[in-house]
Amino acid sequence: MPAGSVRLQSIKKLGQDNHSYEVSGEEPAGSYMSMTNSKNTEKAQGNQDQPAIRVSFFQLFRFSTCKDVVMMVVGSLCAVLHGSAQPLMLLVFGMLTDTFIEYDIELTELNDDRKECVNNTIQWKRNYSAAADLSLPLNLSDLGLINSTLEMFTPLGNMSCGLLDIEHEMTMFAFYYVGIGLSVFILGYVQISLWVTAAARQIQLIRKMYFSKVMRMEIGWFDCTSVGELNTRMSDDINKINDAIADQVAIFIQRFTTFVCGFCVGFVKGWKLTLVIIAVSPLIGIGAGLMALFVAKLTGMELQAYATAGAVADEVLSAIRTVAAFGGENKEVERYDKNLISAQRWGIRKGMIMGFFTGYMWLIIFLCYALAFWYGSTLVIDTGEYTPGTLLQVFFGVLIAAMNLGQASPCLESFASGRGAATIIFETIDREPEIDCLSEAGYKLDRVKGDIEFHNVTFHYPSRPEVKILDQLNVAVKSGETTAFVGPSGAGKSTAIQLIQRFYDPKVGMVTLDGHDIRGLNIQWLRSLIGIVEQEPVLFATTIAENIRYGRPGVSMEDIITAAKEANAYNFIMDLPQKFDTLVGEGGGQMSGGQKQRIAIARALVRNPRILLLDMATSALDNESEAIVQEALDKVRMGRTTISIAHRLSTIKNADVIVGFEHGRAVERGKHNELLERKGVYFTLVTLQSQGDKALNEKARQMADEEEQEPERLNLARAGSYRASLRASIRQRSRSQLSNLVPESSVPIAGDLAPRAFAMPQEDQVKKAIPEEDDDELVEPAPVARILKYNAPEWPYMLFGSLGAAVNGGVNPVYALLFSQILATFAVTDPEAQRKEIDGICVFFVIVGVVSFFTQMLQGYAFAKSGELLTRRLRRIGFKAMLGQEIGWFDDHRNSPGALTTRLATDASQVQGATGSQIGMIVNSLTNIGVALIMSFYFSWKLTLLILCFLPFIALSGGFQAKMLTGFAKQDKQAMESAGQISGEALNNIRTIAGLGKERSFVETYEAHLTAPYQAALKKANVYGACYGFAQCVIFLTNGASFRFGGYLVEQEGLHFSLVFRVISAIVTSGTALGRASSYTPDYAKAKISAARFFQLLDRVPTISVYSNRGEKWDNFQGNLEFIDCKFTYPTRPDIQVLNGLNVSVKPGQTLAFVGSSGCGKSTSVQLLERFYDPDHGKVLIDGHESTRVNVPFLRSKIGIVSQEPVLFDCSIAENIKYGDNSREISMDEVISAAKKAQLHDFVMALPEKYNTNVGSQGSQLSRGQKQRIAIARAIIRDPKILLLDEATSALDTESEKTVQEALDKAREGRTCIVIAHRLSTIQNSDIIAVMSRGFVVEKGTHDQLMAMNGAYYKLVTTGAPIS
Repeated sequence: MPAGSVRLQSIKKLGQDNHSYEVSGEEPAGSYMSMTNSKNTEKAQGNQDQPAIRVSFFQLFRFSTCKDVVMMVVGSLCAVLHGSAQPLMLLVFGMLTDTFIEYDIELTELNDDRKECVNNTIQWKRNYSAAADLSLPLNLSDLGLINSTLEMFTPLGNMSCGLLDIEHEMTMFAFYYVGIGLSVFILGYVQISLWVTAAARQIQLIRKMYFSKVMRMEIGWFDCTSVGELNTRMSDDINKINDAIADQVAIFIQRFTTFVCGFCVGFVKGWKLTLVIIAVSPLIGIGAGLMALFVAKLTGMELQAYATAGAVADEVLSAIRTVAAFGGENKEVERYDKNLISAQRWGIRKGMIMGFFTGYMWLIIFLCYALAFWYGSTLVIDTGEYTPGTLLQVFFGVLIAAMNLGQASPCLESFASGRGAATIIFETIDREPEIDCLSEAGYKLDRVKGDIEFHNVTFHYPSRPEVKILDQLNVAVKSGETTAFVGPSGAGKSTAIQLIQRFYDPKVGMVTLDGHDIRGLNIQWLRSLIGIVEQEPVLFATTIAENIRYGRPGVSMEDIITAAKEANAYNFIMDLPQKFDTLVGEGGGQMSGGQKQRIAIARALVRNPRILLLDMATSALDNESEAIVQEALDKVRMGRTTISIAHRLSTIKNADVIVGFEHGRAVERGKHNELLERKGVYFTLVTLQSQGDKALNEKARQMADEEEQEPERLNLARAGSYRASLRASIRQRSRSQLSNLVPESSVPIAGDLAPRAFAMPQEDQVKKAIPEEDDDELVEPAPVARILKYNAPEWPYMLFGSLGAAVNGGVNPVYALLFSQILATFAVTDPEAQRKEIDGICVFFVIVGVVSFFTQMLQGYAFAKSGELLTRRLRRIGFKAMLGQEIGWFDDHRNSPGALTTRLATDASQVQGATGSQIGMIVNSLTNIGVALIMSFYFSWKLTLLILCFLPFIALSGGFQAKMLTGFAKQDKQAMESAGQISGEALNNIRTIAGLGKERSFVETYEAHLTAPYQAALKKANVYGACYGFAQCVIFLTNGASFRFGGYLVEQEGLHFSLVFRVISAIVTSGTALGRASSYTPDYAKAKISAARFFQLLDRVPTISVYSNRGEKWDNFQGNLEFIDCKFTYPTRPDIQVLNGLNVSVKPGQTLAFVGSSGCGKSTSVQLLERFYDPDHGKVLIDGHESTRVNVPFLRSKIGIVSQEPVLFDCSIAENIKYGDNSREISMDEVISAAKKAQLHDFVMALPEKYNTNVGSQGSQLSRGQKQRIAIARAIIRDPKILLLDEATSALDTESEKTVQEALDKAREGRTCIVIAHRLSTIQNSDIIAVMSRGFVVEKGTHDQLMAMNGAYYKLVTTGAPIS
């Protein structure tokens, strides 16, 4: 039954390749099947997104040396020999059976007191022959005598006797067993350890080649390949290759050999029976195939069904602020739950189908046994072609062959995934970098003046070919001068600097140094001339001295100290306890911004560069540190060619030449005064900056100075959070629509001028530079009792499922019983009785098959049902708990929408592993072992005790094999950690490394770190080989001992030989079952940890609770708002004080407008009012009630909000508007009247589906103005007492702005309103205008009052500057 292959795939996971002959051989894992097959199909599904495989299997070994090849060849030979051991065993086993049966027949013969043993043959006793002397007259009374005597005259077949010394024979067989067992141990050890060692050597080489190649790639390649992806490739993909070329190959060869040899034994010993068995096997194959097909299909349907629910969850979590603001939590939970129902239905169907097919397999297998034994016994008894031993040899030969074929197939899967992984890795190794930083080619000039010139340079980033960054740029930078590049964001300033470093090559035109095209110069040499200080300097996780030393290899301590002094860093370094040996932390996280900047400057100076590039070197600093760093920079610019990009005028004024950039061209150049007269780009930047923001800053600074003079001190807690804050602010920038919280440089020229082209990769870098510390949160595994509590309502299902499992567990021992019974029948001498017994046993086989068919179905269905119900319940509860958390919780990057949706999807379904099917597993194994032991002790307690001594080892070997199949990946991962840190740091900071020309040293460090894991792998190879050999040989030794002892019992104590087989097979079977049960523990542990993570979420008490009824409510809500001395920092960025003592109040019905630059705390004040956050200090009063005491849902129900980028849900327009009030059912009339107020109605009526038009995900089907108006209608339908407009019109063009503005003015009537706006036209008619800066109010009053004050507001209005 070769096609049985598939059904037995399961077994590979089950640690079951150790059946010499016996039964355990083929009680295939029924109940286990279900689990495995689903695993396989999931894998099959996962494979679809793998890259096309373009690497042949043998190409995986392309990095092997001669030594490796020899090792692999020897290993393969051992594997072939090892593979032939099992079939060889069968020959011994057949002979052994025949011996036992012969002995038994001899015993029964001699028990007949008319026979005796003469000259080693059985003969009639003499006196009997005499008695029946036929010459005497026949009396009737003699007839009976004569009848019995007649058979005496039939001469006895030549039956030998007295020759069989059964103990001696058994000793012989025991030696065979032990011999084979030991050779198996040695072969197993050699085959595994050689292959694993060879693989370790090759993988070591691949890792080195891959990393050094990646470090040589040009920067453009990194733009197109995410660093995270590279990191996973370095770990996971190379591990996949390892799996494909290590032990799996040896095991595959071994199994395949067994398959071939098994069939050979079958055909050689008895081709008839072999053919009969093979004829039946397609049924099993078909069953397995169909099962795989159905499971794949159903898993697909289930995933699809869950995908819609997942999409809901993702949408809701991404828009959590909107959901919270409109109190939509419970509505969303219901919507999510609705989508879970279909996923649950598919899951249950899957369980049923798995149960059905598993049952079908068992049924077929048992029918197959019945057929084989029935037909085999006719061949033995009627035609005498086979001996009973041959029958067993053939039967088990075919069976073992089929099993091993099945077990070999999972290896093919790992080969395929290894080839898939190798495709990308090998392609990278073979790729030639366009700009090879380690190449020796290129000129090195003797003298360098430092004239840099751009000739007609056109350029676009490889990652975004459609955006032209530089457009025929012509700029000359003279040596020894300081040239400043200014211009709005995205004008190409940073890009020009990167071209000078030759991170990229221009598409058209060229960059020259002293008249030489830099493409002709040696890269390392060119970069060694350049010192660069970036906006976000990257430090490496070592000491300060080492960081500075990165600037130039082999630099002395004196040089380091001079450089530190020049960079104004010396003093603060000497104040640190460990001075220059202070560790700066991962990414420089222990240092403040100013300190990092100065270390970076020292690093640039130590190179003694001819060319100094300063890319916004001071923009990230506060004023105090800025002054210090600026002073350092001014010191070092002398006599060098310096290019400086800056946004702060103070830093640019004293440059020799200022070049103005716009749209990728240099549009003007000259000195400060010349350019001011030209009234071009530079002029607008200067006026905007000096006017508006200077006023704000002065005010803010005076007030801050009055409050406190805070000395600059290295505060470790603060510095650590600096990193976190960076990460959070970046995430927030990309995510939060309700808050523009990113603190920009405090004095930007015209808004945010961070170089976009550069900022993108940088943001990614920052995201990744910070190691994700989330996966390994230590969680105490959850108690099972608590998990079961959630599953309590399904107890009837679990009860019936357990019953089914118990019956299934009993099948194996029953099988052992029947099997030994068949052997016993062969020793029966009476043909009639023999026939009858055999038929009876075959019928019994059929009955067992039918019963197990039904119990498997029962078990499958019952546990699927209870498990799916549990999963759904947990997902629902989990989702509800997530929505109940305060907003600050979502700011933590570990709780990003992506992470949370994955948690819902995977954790909930993993918990299932601790209940349903797991309980089934345990019950199954327990009954199996229980029944087997009871049976064995009943039949022969002595033999049972002997075998029990071996039981732990058998179980161990079963468990070990299961462990082996899940692989030892965990230990490998830990060993790779340190090397992974090096590679991660290198890839994250690739630009800095390239700029410093440090690629080679990183490659060397990485290779040094690889030796530890490599040594570990070699050690593992031996341990692993030994364990494998042991696991394989245990069964042989067990059999040797038990049969030897069995022989003794048969001879001395007259035990019937069939009982020896019965006891041995029952116990060995249950032993492997035990091992198997233990192999499922990883699933179980995973389930407990997932559950623990889940319960952690459920038990977390949010600081601002949405679901509770506690808190004050009152009837006549006025909308009287007052902020009293509010101070606030975002929980994810505790070091940045956002509100710094905000005092402002609004009377009911008034409109308050906030103005101020970005990051001054305007949006934050709105979020405090919504109670997304609570102030750290001070209070917010609503109608005189303190906000922290007010009931949250009540408060939010009184507030309507329209934000800058309104979030719409993926449903119809009407539903989006109804979302405004989730507390009641809203009629269509109300929707229409709200739409009319929001100037939306006419536009909606023009759509084909009117109010039922779907807005697309995130409202993508609508224009901004339309979305904005829907958001306004949504706010109006709440009929709020307080209306918050957060830059509600800033994103619109003039026309839509007018419409929306009208709608807003209508909506404001009779409500307390807070407006945040950037265009002054929108706020002139407010009752109060509050100008904010640095987290508090600088001046407030009406428009006219403020204009009269001639302060900050006046300047903002007169310059007409955009305020942000």
